[in-house]
Amino acid sequence: AAGALTLASPEVKFVLDSESLNPTDVQAYALLEANALVEEFMLLANVTVSKKILRHYPTLSVLRRHPAPNRTMFESLISKAKCRGFDIDIEDSKRLADSLDAAQIGSDPYFNKLLRILSTRCMSPAQYFCSGEFKPTDWHHYGLAAPVYTHFTSPIRRYADVCVHRLLGAAIGVAPLPVHLSSKSYLHELAANMNRRHRSAQLAGRASVQLHTLIFFSGDDGDKEDDAYVLDVETAAASDPSFSVIVPRYGIEGRVKLTNITADDSNLRRDAEQHRLTYKNQSIQVFDKVRVRIWVREVQDHQKELVLDLLEPKLGSKSTISDESSLQQLPSDTLSFESASGKRERDDSKNNSTSSANKRKKAKNKRRGKK
Repeated sequence: AAGALTLASPEVKFVLDSESLNPTDVQAYALLEANALVEEFMLLANVTVSKKILRHYPTLSVLRRHPAPNRTMFESLISKAKCRGFDIDIEDSKRLADSLDAAQIGSDPYFNKLLRILSTRCMSPAQYFCSGEFKPTDWHHYGLAAPVYTHFTSPIRRYADVCVHRLLGAAIGVAPLPVHLSSKSYLHELAANMNRRHRSAQLAGRASVQLHTLIFFSGDDGDKEDDAYVLDVETAAASDPSFSVIVPRYGIEGRVKLTNITADDSNLRRDAEQHRLTYKNQSIQVFDKVRVRIWVREVQDHQKELVLDLLEPKLGSKSTISDESSLQQLPSDTLSFESASGKRERDDSKNNSTSSANKRKKAKNKRRGKK
């Protein structure tokens, strides 16, 4: 009701071989209703704690802010949605949430998820900060439509939550506030460092996904064919015809270059307004579903790259996912902010379920060993 955004990302999980630990399968992570329920309570806890520590420490609270995006960041997405007949309103988070909810294509439910994935990438990154550094009007968390927000629910994996626990402990009289958390200058440096570390952790996570994805497709049966969706079409004049795609099954992206078509081919037509390339009687437009083949090519000794071949429609193309176009599986926290679907909170809820599953598996193996 307040306008919190429900966004999305192509999250995947790997199934690893028990001995080699090499990936044997990659699957899209499914969010269950139970996960969503846990997320809602986690978000509520974070908001409640942020208000509590602010009342006691109005200039020393460790909070998290998410500035509203400017229209320039959304121009491309607004244009892409418009070519499919939908208007994206970014005046405030509630209008954005409502316009995303309304952008539905009955015959293709993944279209709405694509819009939410692209919306996530138009956002500014959320940041930790000390409440004494900003005016209260700048504390707002756009993605969650919350006037104040913090991270409290995951002290086992985020240092920000540890600091907030200490602030809360002092606020309710459980323990005295540590001396170092009484200094605004220290909290300023601490928040800046946590933001840098958070970004580094994101990059490390993406690099891990890239490595495991490459290993998976390098296997004996590594070649795969699957559906992909067009995210962007290169329509600039005199540019090499190409478009970028996302493969939902594997959460990877890459640019498909139409190598059999030259930039000055008279049969090639570019339509920037409609985000479409047309060649003879075939066309590719943003959000179109296409069929691709995914495989690994060895460039030189000990260096491999993932390749996408376009299978349908028959435009005749191949592409290489270079470091620039990136083999990537981007978390919803790509831009480091929490949506109403609570990527960071979702991590906790699914980690809890994974931990329980691992415990059950170990107990089962133990019983087998006794037998």
